[in-house]
Formats: sequence, structure tokens, C-alpha cells
Amino acid sequence: MLNGPIPPHVDPRKLADRGTTLKGEMPLAGFTRLCEAIAEGSGTVRAELEFDRDEQHTVVIRSSLDVDVKMECQRCLELVTLPIHSECEYAVVRESANTQSLPKGYDVLEVGEDPLDLLELIEEELLLALPIVPAHAPEDCQQPAGLEEPEPSEDEVTRSNPFSVLAQLKRDPNV
Repeated sequence: MLNGPIPPHVDPRKLADRGTTLKGEMPLAGFTRLCEAIAEGSGTVRAELEFDRDEQHTVVIRSSLDVDVKMECQRCLELVTLPIHSECEYAVVRESANTQSLPKGYDVLEVGEDPLDLLELIEEELLLALPIVPAHAPEDCQQPAGLEEPEPSEDEVTRSNPFSVLAQLKRDPNV
């Protein structure tokens, strides 16, 4: 296991032949597309990437990523800190290779002769792991001022349900 800075570019085949595990922390501010999707770019991404070969001698990358991000709560519009965790298993194949024989459960990662951009891969996984609608837990969320529940109007109170006739028919045993 190699602790320390994660290299930006690697050859996954060589690392898999050695059974290498990379473990380290990177500043969140270094991921520009991720920082555009969140409210603050402060924090640290913790990453562990294990390179190995499976029973079919396929190069496999197992990633585990953790980061705490601050996003705008869609209920109260205040900042909420959300823990993001992503785990993924990739099967590394050559570009345009046949992927039909790969075991199920792997995400396919096509890699050519150029080194793999590891930081881009990490950023993609974190972007996919972001919540679609960030929000506090319901008990922690405060409604913005002026957005209280409206009181029902007189029209809503006096209006009858159009399906109440059907309910009466359902209860009547003679029908």
C-alpha cells in the first residue's frame, strides 16, 4: 500500500501486475467541476484505489472515495454538509475491446496507450455520487421565513369531494 499523494496519471496495468493500493488525500479545491456543483470548495477527498487482476486476468480497479461537501439545502436554502461516499469496481479494457465476456458487476473503463487520468476518474465518481436534491434531515431543516403553510380558503373547505358518491355506492350492500 502506498500512502501519500495520489499520482495524477497512472498505468493501471502495471499497478495491477504489482497488486498496488494507492491511499491518500487530495484537496477538494483541485476538482474544478465538482467545486462548481457544490457551495464551498474547502475540504479533503479521501481516496483508496486498489489495482489487481481477477480470475480472468482482467485488470480491476476498486475505488473507495469519501468527502464532506457543502451544498445548498433545497428546502431551507441554507448550507448543509453532506458526507459523500462512493465505491466502484472497474474492469480496465483496451479501447474498442469486446466487453461481453466481462463478469457482471464491473463498470467498464476503456484505457488506451496513454496513462489513465486518475484525478478525472475520481472527480467523475464524486460527481455521480452527489445527491440530486441536497437537503437537511427533515427534523433539522427550517422553513425559510414567509413560507408557512397557507391556511385553506373557504372554497377549499366547503367544496365536496367528487368521488364521495362512489364511496357511498361502495358502502351500500344493495348495489
